[in-house]
Amino acid sequence: MGRMKIWKLACLGMILSCPGLRAQALSEGQPATSNVRGAEYPKISPDLRVTFQMKAPSAQKVEVMPGGGANGLGKGPFEMQRSADGTWSTTVGPVQPGFHYYWLLVDGVPVNDPSSETYFGWGRQSSGLEVPDPALDFYDAKDVPHGDVRIHWYRASTTGQMRRIYVYTPPGYDADSKRRYPVLYLQHGAGESERGWTAQGRANFILDNLITARKAQPMIIVMENGYASKPGASPAAGPFRGNEGFGEVVTKDLIPEIDRSYRTRPDRAHRAVAGLSMGGGQAMNIGSANLDKFASIGCFSGAVMRNFDIKTSFNGVFADPAAFNKRVSLLWIGCGAEDGLMAGSRALHEALQAAGVRHVWWEGPGLHDWQVWRKHLYEFAQVVFRE
Repeated sequence: MGRMKIWKLACLGMILSCPGLRAQALSEGQPATSNVRGAEYPKISPDLRVTFQMKAPSAQKVEVMPGGGANGLGKGPFEMQRSADGTWSTTVGPVQPGFHYYWLLVDGVPVNDPSSETYFGWGRQSSGLEVPDPALDFYDAKDVPHGDVRIHWYRASTTGQMRRIYVYTPPGYDADSKRRYPVLYLQHGAGESERGWTAQGRANFILDNLITARKAQPMIIVMENGYASKPGASPAAGPFRGNEGFGEVVTKDLIPEIDRSYRTRPDRAHRAVAGLSMGGGQAMNIGSANLDKFASIGCFSGAVMRNFDIKTSFNGVFADPAAFNKRVSLLWIGCGAEDGLMAGSRALHEALQAAGVRHVWWEGPGLHDWQVWRKHLYEFAQVVFRE
């Protein structure tokens, strides 16, 4: 071991053994868990201020842009300051806990932060920042039995193409070859992909923790890509279009594929559909139109119609509240209070409530972001598939 390494270890030991030095080290912040291996920045301080840094000696201007221009990081762009060696940096916040998309603008050109992992969001690979929440740990990876997240490919007759799905199987799935499980079909939002609920949402850890605590039934979760066009359809105009065939993919291709490939309980009582934003709207449309296949529906910050009519909307499925209540085990609707989609979600809730349609309504603080959707899944998973 070289002298320099010995010196560094000695300094580290001194810091850890001295409360004053340890407090100083912590006050300077810690690298985000979403950083690539070995990257010091972005760095998060205990007061939830975030420091970004990038070396670009030839750049004239570098900025940090939150996904969509504004999210839990605040409203950007945030201009970075240049040091003599061409290192650019800025500190923002305090920011909101949770997961936030962002990218850098280098002389006006959007680029991903080389120090951050990338996640598919906003119709592109984007940098992502995980900001710890000192009050919540239900989505953390804990020392509990863990399920598996499997990548499953299949051919959909609806599109004539191969499709990739992510499938969560609960702890112990492979140990008991006779046990069968209910299935939750869980959808992402616009501009995201089938990877979102595990990479950004941590759905697998949420379910691992709930199942271990016996707060949720062990279940299979299927996460598909919410975009699907039929053969011969015109190319989608941009990354947020081209989902007109998705409902047919789910009913004609996806459900049969899952029931063939996994030990499911293949009846409507043990099948649910839920999703966030665009996926929430898809869950409402697909679930309500196929009550022979789904007994439970979850709409998380859903992109639902503002002009909801109890008699005609969703093909009139709510026109007879008594019949709907008898057939549907769970209708769950939630939205963050600061979310731009709250007006539509609340209007849906109030209309259903006035008509006597039984449902669960969740309203709490939060934006249109993953921290809210993690909470939605946490709450929904505890009540779905309850006998």
